[in-house]
Order: sequence, then C-alpha cells, then structure tokens
Amino acid sequence: MSHTTTPGPRVPGATDRPPPPDHRSLAPDLARGVMLLVIALAHAHLFTVLIGGPENPLTIADRITTAGTVAFVDLRGHPMFAALFGYGLAWIHRRRSEQGHEPRRTRGLLRRRGLWLVVFGLAHAVLLFPGDILAVYGLVALLLVGVLRFRDRTLVILALVWLPVAATVHALVGSYDAMTGSGPPPMPDGFVNELFFRLELFAVLFVMMFLGTIVPFLLGVLAGRHRVLEQPGEHLRLLRATAFVGVPVAVLGGLPLALTKAGVWTDATPLDVLVITPLHQVTGYAGGLGYAALIALVAARSTGPRGPSTNALAALGQRSMTFYLAQSVAWAVLFSSYTLHIQHTSPVVGVGIAVAVWTTTALLADLMRRRNRRGPAEVALRRLAYGPSR
Repeated sequence: MSHTTTPGPRVPGATDRPPPPDHRSLAPDLARGVMLLVIALAHAHLFTVLIGGPENPLTIADRITTAGTVAFVDLRGHPMFAALFGYGLAWIHRRRSEQGHEPRRTRGLLRRRGLWLVVFGLAHAVLLFPGDILAVYGLVALLLVGVLRFRDRTLVILALVWLPVAATVHALVGSYDAMTGSGPPPMPDGFVNELFFRLELFAVLFVMMFLGTIVPFLLGVLAGRHRVLEQPGEHLRLLRATAFVGVPVAVLGGLPLALTKAGVWTDATPLDVLVITPLHQVTGYAGGLGYAALIALVAARSTGPRGPSTNALAALGQRSMTFYLAQSVAWAVLFSSYTLHIQHTSPVVGVGIAVAVWTTTALLADLMRRRNRRGPAEVALRRLAYGPSR
C-alpha cells in the first residue's frame, strides 16, 4: 500500500528552506498567481448573491457574466488550488527525503503545518470570509498526510472511489435547494450579526469544500511526485492532453447549470438539477487540472528572460496565502455593513471589483519581490510549523 523512499545521507547544515526566487520552478508559482484571479471572481460573485438581491440578473450583460462565471470559475479554481496544495506537500516530502530526514519527522512537520492552517482558517472565516479554504486544507493535511507514501496506483484508486461520494453529496444539496427554492441567505447588517452569519455559512461550506478537495488533492500529490509542473518539458504530452481536454470538458459540463443560474433555462426541475449539479462538480475537476496544465505549458515556453507581467504573477503565486487573505480584507472593507457597505446587484460590477482587487495584489506582490520581502502569512506559517530557529 505504501510508496517508500529511502532517505539519502543527512547533509550537515542542510535545510529544506524554499529555494531562492531565481531557482524556483515557474509553473507552480504562475499557476497560483493566475488562480488567485479565479478565486477573486468566485468570491466577488458570491457577494453579488449575498448582497445584491435576486440571484438571476436582469440585463443581457449580467446574464452573460453569470453564465461565464459558473462555466469557467465556480468549482474550477478550487480544484486547482487543492491540486496545487497536494503538489506542495509532495514537494516537501520529496525534498526532505532527499535531504535525509526521517519520514516520521516529515509527517509530523506536515501535520503541524496542517494544524496551523486550521487555526489560520478558522480565524479567517470568523473575522473576514465564510468561504475559507485554509482550514479545509489543514484538515486534509492532518488526515491524509499518510497518502504521501502510497503507490501511484493506490492514489488513483482512492481518487476514483471518492469521486462519486463528492458528486452524490453535491447532487443532493443542489436538488434540495431546487425543490425548496432555498439558497444562501442574505448577509445581515451589524458586526455581531455578520460574525454569526459567517460561522453558520462556513459550517456548510466547509463540509462541501472538504468533500470536493480530496480528489484533486490526491491527483496533485501524484503530479508532485513526478514533478509534472517543475519539469513541464518532460511531460508535454500529458499536459497538452489535460489542458486541451480538461478545459473544454469543464465548460461543456458547466453549461447546463450556467444556463439555469443565468435565468435562461427557467423550467429546470429538481430531477434536472440532480443531474446537472454533479456534472458541474465532476467536470470542474477536469477544468481545474486543465487550467494548471495550460499554465504549465505557457511556463514551458518561457525560456528567456521573464517579462514584468510574468514576474508579477510569479511573485503573487509565491505569496499566495498572504494575498488570498488580503483579498478577504478587501471584501470585508468593501462589503461589510460596518465599513463601506457597497451594495450592488450587477454581476458585471462584481467582475470589475474582482479584477481590480486582484490587480492591486499582483502589483503589491511585485513590489515585495523587488524589495526581497516574503509574504508575512508564509513567514508566520513556516515559523509556527518549524519553530523560530528555522
């Protein structure tokens, strides 16, 4: 059942510090930077639903925007981030094995990281944003760190076994919402009311996101073990197949739900929803992996000096946790009833806000890169996981 790695000789003074920026692989950082835009679009759309009143838009532009968000963004960015999380754990596990660390100590380190991610995530959900993913990833690390030693075949089997579980739960929830006409409740006014609202919504979203994280996490571990993103030139056939099949499959699979959310398909029955909701979920896995593969293909062609846009996106990806949290600070400032309290009913406006927030974070990340500053959230997590001496 396990994939064992014989530790190499322990090199005196060797550490598993992240490599300096000039020696980092471009594709994983670039993927994280681009996917923060997808996350921003999804979160801004969520606030459009929570604050802006009826979910179905009125104008043609709003209908197109909503359909595009559902087909290209919803449950497409999250699987990619989950796969990148699994990829990162596999990278740490492999690197420490090469340095001669005992597997038991490596698993302990990864569990500490997972525990602190849960702490960060709970604080994030309570204070800023109910759709937190950090606590989800932390729990996955705590429960599933042992899969890093599983054989490739075992990882694939586990992913295939879990796939219908996640799809079934999403189907049942979607069908229930369709039958009852329920959906996310409107966000109340007031600091205390919003705090309890975030807790209630987080409890539901946490379960749904945890169920949807397992499959891409396992596939991310598999990809990380074979360095698919670090060495894209050696995996071009796999990357091309994943990109040019996965993305169209995700768009086509998300189209039926997109038409219902945009108010075009108005007579969908609960039975219809029972089919199109898991279809949207499962094809989202293909889309998230396809996005990652597409970005890796772009990175494989970037053999010359990096341009300013590439540097900014890579810098953003290197500080993805910091600026994921920074996005939530922006949402709290913009939308909370005790701050600016922006209320809008237009998905088009939501897209504009998302792009503006993401662009600002990319510029700030590039400024930090120029000044050789790491992300404060990444620094804090590393200090808590490794201890102050590391």
